[in-house]
Amino acid sequence: MELVSIVTEKLLGIGVYDYYDVSCDHLLVPIKDMLLSLCINVVMSVVGFSAVIRTIPLVSSMFIDAGLFGRDLCKKERDKKVPESMGMVSGSVFLITMFLFLGVPFGHHFINRSSPFPHAVFAEYLTSLLSICCMLFLGFADDVLNLKWRYKLVLPTLASLPLLMVYYINMGSTTVVVPKPLRAWIGLTLNIGPLYYIYMSMLAVFCTNAINIYAGINGLESGQAIVISASVATFNLVELGCYQSKFHYFSLCLIIPFLATSLGLYFYNRYPAKAFVGDTYTYFAGMTFAVVAIIGHFSKTVLLFFLPQIFNFLYSTPQLFHFVPCPRHRLPRYNPDSDKLEPSLAEFKTNAVRKPVLSVLRILSRFGFVRLKEGLGEDGDMCTINNLTLINLALLKLGPQNEGTLTSILLLLQVLSSCLAFFIRYPLADLFF
Repeated sequence: MELVSIVTEKLLGIGVYDYYDVSCDHLLVPIKDMLLSLCINVVMSVVGFSAVIRTIPLVSSMFIDAGLFGRDLCKKERDKKVPESMGMVSGSVFLITMFLFLGVPFGHHFINRSSPFPHAVFAEYLTSLLSICCMLFLGFADDVLNLKWRYKLVLPTLASLPLLMVYYINMGSTTVVVPKPLRAWIGLTLNIGPLYYIYMSMLAVFCTNAINIYAGINGLESGQAIVISASVATFNLVELGCYQSKFHYFSLCLIIPFLATSLGLYFYNRYPAKAFVGDTYTYFAGMTFAVVAIIGHFSKTVLLFFLPQIFNFLYSTPQLFHFVPCPRHRLPRYNPDSDKLEPSLAEFKTNAVRKPVLSVLRILSRFGFVRLKEGLGEDGDMCTINNLTLINLALLKLGPQNEGTLTSILLLLQVLSSCLAFFIRYPLADLFF
């Protein structure tokens, strides 16, 4: 330890306790200071919620004049312009809130000079905001420039690099606990090294795009983010009294303002929508979840809160990877006569799809997971299939639904999935770890 202290001081010009403050007991935030900081955080988040509520109506006309608007394709009145990219408002208010909150968890180190300043934690905090800020900017660029999908896969990876670098410098753990059935061959723990960083980078890519492709009806994007963030906040609160409390404390400091600003956005994005969130919000939300999971050291647990998004991604795989033709928009089809949504369809020639893929679709159709119709057209060489999204699958199973009702059903599914996630994380996990 003394050798590490000398090398660290010579190379970085800081003391060993600055560098290793993430593992030094005397630098842990006392529980009373945590609670005080969190109370201040909640008050500032409420102010942020109010700021989002008041700002969106003020800037809506400005966004429309700039060409940032959309038309609600699931309504009878399709000519009405609805301001888009309102995620920029909630994202900006979130960042302002976090910048103002910056002095709260670290301020006592300036007052009490005898207490070593936690440079490593401070750097992790700043790079977290940097990664979120980058994705907010890139999401807005996507709304304006309509970027291609290959860029949507690369950009989250690049935005997560600053945080991963700080995680590495702070000697973040890359060791995973081995399940009980495998410990006889592998041991209690396994250090996977660089693979863990690849995993965390892919986590950022998944979170940003998982919300982006599970969207299309009023209130779903912001609603699912609210449920996930509330689940993450609950998990952090449960773990706040455990040995990793400092990590969950800083995770809470980020997720509470995000939850508050998302609630303000949902107020206008819910059915009938007065504002669209745009890719700006889905990118911003996804990166926020990835960031709080990484700094909170629960990057595997957070995936449990994404069960509907994981299912939607797997269900969408044939279209996402173009095994089956994928239209640009996979929104449900609006029936103006009944004022309800129905599953939208993709049409293609039978020979346009490989036989193994078509065989799989026939099996799924037999079990009711897809609606495949063959032998259509004058020559009988056309097929139709419902667009492969969880939204269309819900309509397939439940029948035509009002848009507001469908959103409520899907958000209820998200809540039930979070309940299942907590069951997996606590009672069930004890059987394997």
